[in-house]
Amino acid sequence: MPRYLSMIRVDEQNAPAEGPSPELMERMGELIEEMTKAGVMLDTAGLTPTSDGTRVTWAGGKISCTDGPFTESKEVIGGYALLQAKDKAEAVEWTKRFLRVHEEHWTITCEVREVVEP
Repeated sequence: MPRYLSMIRVDEQNAPAEGPSPELMERMGELIEEMTKAGVMLDTAGLTPTSDGTRVTWAGGKISCTDGPFTESKEVIGGYALLQAKDKAEAVEWTKRFLRVHEEHWTITCEVREVVEP
């Protein structure tokens, strides 16, 4: 069965300062449990802010490292979910369910892409 990476994009500058509410965390936990029992969820996690990150770039035959925050980036990857689904449509449906557990004041975009198998 194919695997899909759902990259959770957030706008760090407009995300709620207090982070996810306890109610959101509860709903998210219930959905993750359901997805795990269904054999769809392989792995998921949130990521630290870009201020804690480092970009490593290869350009012109040289490596460069830039420490965050990355102010030129409006949307950043705030987390991910690695899903195993029968097809992309199923992976997108689970991703929609994930987005729906959030309150209306959140603005989140998930990009779903199939993992290339060796």
